[in-house]
Amino acid sequence: MSYYISCRNILFIALLCVVQLLYSQTTPKIRQLEKERKELHHKIMESETLLQSTGKDVKSQLDNLALINARIEERRSYLTSIQKDINSIQLEINRLENELKALDAELALKRDRYEKSLKYLHRNSSIQEKLMFIFSADNLSQMYRRLRYVRQYADFQRLKGEEVKSKLAEIVEKKKITLNSYQAKVKLLKHQEEEKKKLEIQEKERKELLASVQNKQKQLRSEIEKQRKVADKLNSEIDRLIALEIEAARKREEAERKRKAEEERRRRSVVAKRNTTSMKKPETKVEKMDTYRTDSSDRKLSGSFERNKGNLPVPVTGPYVIVGRYGQYQVNGLRNVRLDNKGIDIKTKQGSMARAIFDGEVTAVFQYNGLANVLVRHGSYISVYCNLESVIVKQGSLLKTRDVIGQINTDSDGNTVLHFQLRKETVKLNPELWIDK
Repeated sequence: MSYYISCRNILFIALLCVVQLLYSQTTPKIRQLEKERKELHHKIMESETLLQSTGKDVKSQLDNLALINARIEERRSYLTSIQKDINSIQLEINRLENELKALDAELALKRDRYEKSLKYLHRNSSIQEKLMFIFSADNLSQMYRRLRYVRQYADFQRLKGEEVKSKLAEIVEKKKITLNSYQAKVKLLKHQEEEKKKLEIQEKERKELLASVQNKQKQLRSEIEKQRKVADKLNSEIDRLIALEIEAARKREEAERKRKAEEERRRRSVVAKRNTTSMKKPETKVEKMDTYRTDSSDRKLSGSFERNKGNLPVPVTGPYVIVGRYGQYQVNGLRNVRLDNKGIDIKTKQGSMARAIFDGEVTAVFQYNGLANVLVRHGSYISVYCNLESVIVKQGSLLKTRDVIGQINTDSDGNTVLHFQLRKETVKLNPELWIDK
């Protein structure tokens, strides 16, 4: 009897382990997909709350168009992620169904064996038959073995029954998990349809706005040209300041090299005086200077910056949406309207702050068109924060990652947009490849 209880306890524990294993294989995956999807959806909902200008002039309409295009792109990306999640859940369902088939086959086999053992036990179940089998032994040793066999076979039969029960419980749990996966898929499909409808509304809104803007071709060309001139002047000033910083870094490096060379010359002079043997003084090797050299601490900082590519924080606080992409691109929906952006434009809420994307030193704070702009050096890399209403840093300030730099300006139409650039020495980089969006 104690043997039977021990086997039953072992089977019960094994069953719990199997159920927990199945649960851990499936449910966390769905939970993780839901978590990621909720984060994306929350970001989209935040971007929906951003102020949108209501003016009818070309500038306001262009601002609106940029915001709508960005929101449409976000929602399309979200729909793509939903479809990926649906596909992932379907693969999970397929796997579960295959496992269920295997479990059903295993259960059928165990039931067949259990039925056979029951039939055999039924045919030989009378006490008289068991006693006759035991007492017909030739000797005591054989009698003991037959008695043990009868007991073991009874335990074996009970064990087979427990195996059938545990396998049946495993199938029930597997079906429950499969049903949960089906329900998650149905729920996600419904959510996908809702998002598609929202996308259709946004695309209709964009179509109406495009029709209005295209009817103002003269004003449109004038506004684009105005924005281009403003951007060119700002970029020229940024280029000038970066060139000055590079030259200052080169001079620091050259001064450091001369200092070390002078120390080496003095050391060798002392050694020569102490040496009684006349020796020709070796010539000091002069290194060819690079365009932009940094000291060891700067190089270490640059390495850390590079290792964080793709994980740097967004340079604004609060909800945001990228309304201006990096590089040359055609404005979606407008003919012959091509923009050239040296960084990215990030729209956010009024009162939002610009913040440092990494540890660094403020190398310049300058005014342009009545607004402040800040350059922060991170070793060989330089981040640029433009269109600030006010700043709380100054040249030489040392910043940590996410330290606030200043408040982003909000224009008369209610648009709060940070223009952000990233450089490595004089090379312009795409900030979207570096920040964690």
